[in-house]
Amino acid sequence: MILLDGKLTSEQIKEELGIEVAKIKADGKRAPHLAAVLVGLDGASLTYVNSKVKSCEKIGFGSTLIQLAATVSEIELLKVIDGLNNNPEIDGFIVQLPLPKHIDEQKVIMAINPDKDVDGFHPTNFGRMALELPAFIPATPYGILELLERYQIETSGKNVVVIGRSHFVGRPMSFFLSQKRTVGDATVTVAHSRTKDLATITKQADVIVAALGIAEFLTGDMVKEGVVIIDVGITRIADSTKKNGFRLAGDVHFESVAPKSSYITPVPGGVGPMTIAMLMKNTLLAYNRR
Repeated sequence: MILLDGKLTSEQIKEELGIEVAKIKADGKRAPHLAAVLVGLDGASLTYVNSKVKSCEKIGFGSTLIQLAATVSEIELLKVIDGLNNNPEIDGFIVQLPLPKHIDEQKVIMAINPDKDVDGFHPTNFGRMALELPAFIPATPYGILELLERYQIETSGKNVVVIGRSHFVGRPMSFFLSQKRTVGDATVTVAHSRTKDLATITKQADVIVAALGIAEFLTGDMVKEGVVIIDVGITRIADSTKKNGFRLAGDVHFESVAPKSSYITPVPGGVGPMTIAMLMKNTLLAYNRR
C-alpha cells in the first residue's frame, strides 16, 4: 500500500509555480493576484481561506481577503463581486462556500466573471469542461487528476466508481476520467444515495473516488484487493482522546480499506492540500490568459 501524499505533492507544485512567478517579476511585470471573499466566521472556512492566503505568499502571488459579516445582504455581496469582476489588478477570485442561508449560492456563482472564476464553478466553465474545451477546472477534481498523474496511476481501460454526484467533485470527476486524456479513458460508474447494492459495484472497481460526505462510509468489505482509493471527504468526529475534542475522518474507513489498497489518499494530507495548490495553478492560468 502506497500513500498518495497530497501534502508533499502540493508543496512541489507550489515550488514550480513560485519559479514561474519569479520569472514574471524578473521581467518587471506584476505578480498574479488572487482574492477571496469570506462571509461570516465559520471556523473551517476561515482556516481554509487562511491556507490559501499563506499559499499565495509562499508562491509570490498578491492576495486580498475580503471578510464580510454573516448578516451581509445578497445585494451587498453581489456589489463586492461586481467590484472584483471589474478590478484589473485582480486576476481571479473565489467566494468561499457555504454561504448563509439567506444568500442564493447559485446567484452568487453566476455573478462571477467566468474569466476570473478560478474555482471553476460557473456554468460557462462547467459546460466548456464537459465539452473538453479550455476551462478552469474545479480545484478538487483538478488536484485529484494531478495526484493520479504524478503517481503514474493507470486509468486507461480501468473500471472507476465515483461515489457522489455533486457539481463540485462527483460529476466533474466522471467527465474527466472518461475523457481522452492522460488520466482518463476509464469506464466510469457514478454511484449515489439511491444506488442499490453499492458494494457489488465498488467490489468491481479498480479506482474509487469517494465524495459522498459521509464519514467512513466505504469499508474494507466493499473493495477488492489492489484498488486505488481517492478519499475526498473530511468530517469532524467527536473524540475525547484528542486535545481539541475531535478527529478528522474521510469518507473511507482507512483502517479496513488501506490494507487492501495499492494506493490510497490519507485524511488529512491527501486531496485537501492538492485543492489549494490547484487553485493557485488556476490563478496563474487566469493571469496568463489576461
